[in-house]
Amino acid sequence: MVETIVEDIVIVGAGIAGLATALGLHRLGVPSLVLESAEKLRVYGFGLTTWTNAWKALDVLGVGDILRRRHLCLTSCGNVEVRCVLRELMVEALANELPSGTIRYSSKLIAIEDSGFSKILHLQDGTTIKTKVLIGCDGINSVVAKWLGFKETCFTGRYCVRACAKLGSDDNDGVEPNFMHFFGKGFRSGFLPCDHKTIYWFFTWTPSSQDMEMAKSPTKMKQFVLSKLEKAPSEIRSIIEKTEAEDIFTAPLRYRPQWELMRGNISKGNVCVAGDAFHPMAPDIAQGGCCSLEDAVALAKCVAEIFNNKKKNIDYDNNEEEKEKELYKRIESGLEKYANQRRWRIVDISLTSLLMGYFVEGDLDFVSHLRDKFFGSLLAHVMLNKSDFDCGRY
Repeated sequence: MVETIVEDIVIVGAGIAGLATALGLHRLGVPSLVLESAEKLRVYGFGLTTWTNAWKALDVLGVGDILRRRHLCLTSCGNVEVRCVLRELMVEALANELPSGTIRYSSKLIAIEDSGFSKILHLQDGTTIKTKVLIGCDGINSVVAKWLGFKETCFTGRYCVRACAKLGSDDNDGVEPNFMHFFGKGFRSGFLPCDHKTIYWFFTWTPSSQDMEMAKSPTKMKQFVLSKLEKAPSEIRSIIEKTEAEDIFTAPLRYRPQWELMRGNISKGNVCVAGDAFHPMAPDIAQGGCCSLEDAVALAKCVAEIFNNKKKNIDYDNNEEEKEKELYKRIESGLEKYANQRRWRIVDISLTSLLMGYFVEGDLDFVSHLRDKFFGSLLAHVMLNKSDFDCGRY
């Protein structure tokens, strides 16, 4: 027998955006159901450069101090709060604050169907869910984004190696809380300590066809990065050498074109998207995860306003269909408010990130000259400027 579930709010995806949105709603007294396709919480992943704007969002959600205690503040960034947070710890911190039963595992969304003023969600296991609000936080290949009319994301032409080095007990001095940055002709690399024994590092470059085949092998990628960073200090090369193959992941960098972000349906009716489902972007100014947390805070506030005011503002003399219609209109308006709040912020961040990536890795001589002379101060200015954003309070 097919199971049918009825929910007010369904969030697809138990990543950072989905869990943060659910937690924001919970803090505001509104329950939700989070659908996760995996059998358990996906805690794999690496480091997230978490800037001031993200910490403001994490504080609103009530998990900022939990994460601060386990991660170093990078002193090379001056008075700005910047930490490299392990993704698994952020996901766990968000999930642990949710009520039991909020996350439904092994629940892969395969289709969305209109049903009056609700949406019917069809899951791979045959379950159907009827919901008044559908929020897509289902990543770069989002089913919800596709339903809204977004096209497949675009390839930037670049790949990124992400890795996490776990230093052993023989590394007695640990690491200094500094962001170490290296770049050369056609590539860029960075090393950020998460804590005294864990360093996240990345390497971005424009690959040849041979490189793309090599990207399938973590061991080969490790040697490739070492060859590119042959002039780097010995302690940097040592970090790469100590990185285990299972802690190295390589993938193409993808993004959503600015014209889609400007003109696309971030929301439509009672459906919207947040996080990577909304704005996958290159990591060149380290704002993708930060913007996902901003999305979550803004979206939870807009949705909670609808449901917390539902009883007092809807005319209960109306029949059931009229009540549903009035609630639908309020949901539609609330999601449009969220979309309008986030659209131009995301266009700005996404475009800046894309342009910075091309500038940093340009292999023309005059571009390399400008980069070598001005890049450090320019990147610092851009990162500080884009992190100067307050998502608001509850």
